[in-house]
Amino acid sequence: MRNEFASHTDFGFLRGLFDDKPNIIPSNLDMIYGINGQFLVAEWKREDEEILLGQRILLKSLAKQSNFTVLIINGYSDSTETYVDSFYQVASDRLIYIDKSVDQLKSYIKTWFDLAFKKDSKVSLNL
Repeated sequence: MRNEFASHTDFGFLRGLFDDKPNIIPSNLDMIYGINGQFLVAEWKREDEEILLGQRILLKSLAKQSNFTVLIINGYSDSTETYVDSFYQVASDRLIYIDKSVDQLKSYIKTWFDLAFKKDSKVSLNL
């Protein structure tokens, strides 16, 4: 996030919108790329943050789609520093450890982009 002091949207006003599922509220993603109908999305979590159940369900559902690659990044990026402790690809039934460090994350994203940019190629980073 470029501005660590930016406000976050509170979706609580939408709680109860669906009579059959009153606790459902929107989720957000921290990062998304879209190239040629292929999508790379990521959720960043600091050391003391957890992924709530609804967001876990969303990320797993997206990971099942053939045109989505979903990452969970343990670390942070703010106006003074970017730190990546580890990052994982979300599979439908598990997390797959990929690597650690900002440089490794950049390399992974660059590879994803190169595959997505080839119009006749399907991104095959999904494990």
